[in-house]
Amino acid sequence: MGDNHHPLAEMAEEDGDHQPLRGSDPPDQVLDTVLETVLQFLTCRQDRNSASLVCQSWHRAEALTRSELFIGNCYAVSPARATARFPRVESIYIKGRPRFADFNLMPRNWGAHFRPWVSAMSRAYPWLEKVYLKRMSLTNDDLALLADSFRQFKELELVFCEGFGTKGLSEIASKCRQLRVLDLSDTEVIDDAMDWISSFPEGETPLESLTFDCVECEINFEALEGLVARSPSLKKLRLNRYVSIRQLYQLLIKAPQLTHLGTGSFSQSENIQHLDDNQDLDYHSAFAACKSLVCLSGFKEVMPEYLPSIYPVCANLTSLNFSYTNINPQQFRSVIVHCHKLQNLWLLDTVCDEGLQAVAASCKDLRELRVFPVHPDEDIEGPVSEVGLQAISEGCRKLQSILYFCQRMTNEAVIAMSRNCPDLVVFRLCIMGRHQPDHVTRKPMDEGFGAIVKNCRKLTRLAVSGLLTDKAFSYIGQYGKLVRTLSVAFAGDSDMGLRYVLEGCPRLQKLEIRDSPFGDEALWAGAHRYYNMRFLWMSSCRVSRLGCQEIARSMPHLVVELLRYEEEDAPFVEEDNNNFSVLYMYRSLEQTRNDAPESVTIL
Repeated sequence: MGDNHHPLAEMAEEDGDHQPLRGSDPPDQVLDTVLETVLQFLTCRQDRNSASLVCQSWHRAEALTRSELFIGNCYAVSPARATARFPRVESIYIKGRPRFADFNLMPRNWGAHFRPWVSAMSRAYPWLEKVYLKRMSLTNDDLALLADSFRQFKELELVFCEGFGTKGLSEIASKCRQLRVLDLSDTEVIDDAMDWISSFPEGETPLESLTFDCVECEINFEALEGLVARSPSLKKLRLNRYVSIRQLYQLLIKAPQLTHLGTGSFSQSENIQHLDDNQDLDYHSAFAACKSLVCLSGFKEVMPEYLPSIYPVCANLTSLNFSYTNINPQQFRSVIVHCHKLQNLWLLDTVCDEGLQAVAASCKDLRELRVFPVHPDEDIEGPVSEVGLQAISEGCRKLQSILYFCQRMTNEAVIAMSRNCPDLVVFRLCIMGRHQPDHVTRKPMDEGFGAIVKNCRKLTRLAVSGLLTDKAFSYIGQYGKLVRTLSVAFAGDSDMGLRYVLEGCPRLQKLEIRDSPFGDEALWAGAHRYYNMRFLWMSSCRVSRLGCQEIARSMPHLVVELLRYEEEDAPFVEEDNNNFSVLYMYRSLEQTRNDAPESVTIL
């Protein structure tokens, strides 16, 4: 929610009882009107937060002109307080569970329920048009309430959400007749045996984006084909694995205007409708007709013989997602050599170092690269290494963001990246396995990560791994002045390492630590910082229950949760001083939440 110097400034935007930093006279109506007119052009959240702290009249005017509300933690503020503070919201973004929930490091029933929010919004925001939820739990009834409450509703985006099914999607599709966007990403959707695609109204629709690649149940293709045909504004379509390449062909013929396409399985399916198995379809021409296509993803269960079909669109692609595509370096190279405009690329490590070398040779304008492991097993030798990383750094010097999973790395390659790609904003290097040193020199990876924070002066997000001593953390504290998100795994020597970070990184907002030797002393070293941070997550570290209790007592606006994610069915023993696996701390303007499961203890 922005960088502010006041301890509770980030939450001040939701606080209806905010006190101005300086006194002001009763506002003049004309000046208020002028101020509101000017503030309407202020779109940056950080700037708006700062404006709201100037004085009482600015605080009031900023609230009345804010149409887009961002809640970085659904428990940091209550729905009642948020809706009272901002009465004219049209778009709302809400985040729930912390990121490590994606790795099953917290109870599945932890919370982050959408029901309190949609109930409050249904009363306060009848003109609401957009809802974006990330890592939230919502039910079919929640979606039904949303569909019934907002007649002007246009956009629903759900990322890493759960709890609802196709029945809820049917409610949205049938009742939100102005719907332009329905995007589901990495979201669990229950199969309620409901044909939700058929629920869209007949006649021409305003639909612009439909994403359901994560939906693990069959869809009515005939209904989908009809929906695509009567949606002339459709630009973004991402299909699930139950849509075969033959069915994809039919959709491309009806929607050549697409700019973003998720191809589904990109292979034949046993369930082929309206097409003769022996019919020879010209997939190459179908893709060639999509002259506006700039983003391509999907390719689940890919059949290599169909890959040449996408060659006609490769020259215009700016984004390519092969993160579900298990192809070898030769198959990948045949595609990537045509992608000279590519800016965003997601891959599986099956492309090997050879594939990354091909990227370096062809994609000189690359800005973001993510390389995921096909086998995240620590005992399996990975196919990408420092060779691929160094090739990328030498060939893709405009790189701004990288996520790189590997089994081995060298300081030399990381240092080369820091020098060749000084514009890096995000650097996440995940060396799988615990405490892996530079595999050539056998030294810690301190100098490599030190070079990243020294040479990449725009860095705001950093993930460190491998064998790291306190020296690496001293570099981060000394040079990482813009770092807002830091993730640490299996690293560090002592409490001093974390103290370097907490005392040296003034912009730190999110700190995630797992399996590291940091204890109570390190926890207390950041006491002066926690009100300025969104959250602190520590799992399998050395903090004690007593240390957590002392933090909770001394900081009343800080919520301290102790979580158990192992042996969830085991009885909780209150007297066991360290009967928890995770410490999750976040600031909040509210009282302790009342929806915590038994596996969560709030101090």
